[in-house]
Amino acid sequence: MDKLSDFLFELGHLRRIRHEGWKLIGVQHPESVAEHSLRAAQIGYILAHLEGHNRPEEVCTMLVFHDIGECRIGDIHKVANRYIEANEEKAVMDQVASLDESGKNILDLWQNFEYKKTKAGIIAKDADLLDMILTAKEYFHQGFSDAKDWIEKLGRKLETESAKQILKHIMLKNPFEWWIGLKKL
Repeated sequence: MDKLSDFLFELGHLRRIRHEGWKLIGVQHPESVAEHSLRAAQIGYILAHLEGHNRPEEVCTMLVFHDIGECRIGDIHKVANRYIEANEEKAVMDQVASLDESGKNILDLWQNFEYKKTKAGIIAKDADLLDMILTAKEYFHQGFSDAKDWIEKLGRKLETESAKQILKHIMLKNPFEWWIGLKKL
């Protein structure tokens, strides 16, 4: 339980690690990796249902753990990644090594996501991309015009039909008007 409690404290570090890539377009205070992982997991659950995957909780769980290596290596954006050879898989392997069976399961989920080994991994990757697209759309509407390029590039990476359909609707929306038209309680 000692190693497990250390791991649980380490996971809390994801609240303090910011998604660094958004700083490239001028966002001074981007969301944390934990915030990203939460919405990605929520999207993954829904996307799995839309894609007819019979275990949406598998996709959701995959996304809960997909960025845990960043506790140790940080969130390295694409430009920095050209010059730094961070081994996120080794970080994850080291993180979960002392967790016995649950550690093996977490590593398997991480690898399935990272390498898109199954339909669940493909769905999870699309959910991850959709969260970044939604975030880019939010930043675009806040005046970060370069976020439009991110939306286009990330959108081309989507593989599932449901994710592509969601993207079409995202493009038509103002992200800050979701509440307009709600019925009064």
